[in-house]
Amino acid sequence: MTEPVVYRIATLPGDGIGPEVTAPTVELLRLATKTCGGFELDFITLEAGAEHYRTTGESFSDDSLEIARESDAILLGAMGLPAVRYEDGTEIAPQLELREKLELYAGVRPIRTIKGLPVPLVDPRGRELDFVLVRESTEGLFKSRNSAAVVDDRIARDTLEITRATSERLFDFAFDIARQRKAKGGTGTVTCVDKANVLGSFAFFRKIFDERAKRFPDIEAQHGYVDAVGLSMVKQPWIFDVLVTENMFGDILSDVGAGLMGGMGFAPSADIGDEHAVFQPCHGSAPDIMGQGKANPVATFLSGAMMLEWLGSEHGVEQCRLASRKIYNAVDAAFAGGTLIPYELGGDAGTSEIAEAVTAAMDRAAAA
Repeated sequence: MTEPVVYRIATLPGDGIGPEVTAPTVELLRLATKTCGGFELDFITLEAGAEHYRTTGESFSDDSLEIARESDAILLGAMGLPAVRYEDGTEIAPQLELREKLELYAGVRPIRTIKGLPVPLVDPRGRELDFVLVRESTEGLFKSRNSAAVVDDRIARDTLEITRATSERLFDFAFDIARQRKAKGGTGTVTCVDKANVLGSFAFFRKIFDERAKRFPDIEAQHGYVDAVGLSMVKQPWIFDVLVTENMFGDILSDVGAGLMGGMGFAPSADIGDEHAVFQPCHGSAPDIMGQGKANPVATFLSGAMMLEWLGSEHGVEQCRLASRKIYNAVDAAFAGGTLIPYELGGDAGTSEIAEAVTAAMDRAAAA
């Protein structure tokens, strides 16, 4: 009998509601794994974040970083607390450090609505959204986040950095996603989001995009200025398939995408490099609802599903992909009736109620 493959998952619950949404996600991942067989997940919990910094003076130890680096994937809860900051006034953000140190250049932010949930757009097409934003996650305006120049308390400067090497990898990644989506019925379109009409760094960004587009003749390459794309995301987001953009622009537009889905509690994410990947909800630590059982765990559930899908693709393990689909299907089934409404959307379903509903949906599917 062949022994199942074991994947080691470094888990960083973090701050605020992070531990509250991470715990049921781990249980859901265990259940999905059990129903599929062929592989197992070995979770190891690591301390990181603002509370850890307040206690120890470091946000993320070198030992923990090394364990995360050696793991097969990394699952985060939420990091940072508004009241806990570095001396320069910025918040504690180990997730950004991981992106930089592990070279996780491709931030994947799926924008996908779930039937049965109220969403802000009235147009029926706004209720069936399914597109992806790919955000460069290691440079751009974020590159200077630890080295801002403040002169005589009069002038502050942050430097935006775009490099050819990172941009080429980013664009190839985005075109590859579009190719995969096209094979499943997507339009096969990638839109480069920039401000090339004003800033030379973005003109350079667009130039590299056009160069890499020639390597993917089966995919349509388009351009959009960030302000115009922001407008279109609010008025007609269904026109997009894959958006690719710089770090700061991606940070902003991904929150617009979360709003289209109903809120941050429905927005999963992945930060992917050539060798490592981190999966986490887009939302923050939400200390205002910490400990109240109101946190929406769906974004973390879906981040876990993305992790399984990535592991399956990286290692050629179909059972991982199957387990991922089981989580997506269970989430969809739990909300399909329109009666499970999270606190986030004005309902009364909290963390445990949502977790129980999704787990029950997965059990029903397994028994069918």
